[in-house]
Amino acid sequence: MAKILEPDEMHYKEWEPKYQFRYYMYINGIPSYLVKSAKRPSIQFSPVTLDHINMKRKLLGKGEWQDIEIVLYDPINPSGAQSAIEWVRKGYESVTGRAGYADFYKQEITLNMIGPVGDIVEEWKLKGAFPISVDWGQLDWSNNDTPVEISVTLAYDYAVLEF
Repeated sequence: MAKILEPDEMHYKEWEPKYQFRYYMYINGIPSYLVKSAKRPSIQFSPVTLDHINMKRKLLGKGEWQDIEIVLYDPINPSGAQSAIEWVRKGYESVTGRAGYADFYKQEITLNMIGPVGDIVEEWKLKGAFPISVDWGQLDWSNNDTPVEISVTLAYDYAVLEF
C-alpha cells in the first residue's frame, strides 16, 4: 500500500541558510580578518573487512580528519607573511635547523559560522592544528588588480563541532 504524506511533511518550512561568506576563523598569531577563505573540517574512514566463509563483512575503521586549506590576505601591516612564518618557525627554524616541540607549534583553532545579525550559529574547534604547507603566493608585474595571498595547508588531530 502506498504511503500518503502528512500535510506537515508536504508544506514549506521556514528556515535560514548558512552562507559561505559569514564566518570568522581564530588562529593565535594571525588576525581573523586576514583569513580570506577556509574549508570546514572533513573526516574520512577506512573500513575494516572481516572475512567469513564465502562473504565479507565491513565495519567502521579508524577515522582520519582531512587537511584543510586556508587562504590569507598579505597586507603590508600587519604582515600576513610574517604571521605565517612565525608559526612555521615554531615547528622548524630554517636558520638553525632546530625543530620545535609539538607543544610549541600545535594549537587550537576556532571556526565560527555566523548568522545574519552576527550571532554564532556553528562553532568548530580544530585540536592540535599546525601548518604542513605554506605557499607565499605568486607575483606578477602584469597583474595590477589582485592582492597577494598566502595559501596554508593545516593538519590537525581532530575536530569538535561544539554547536
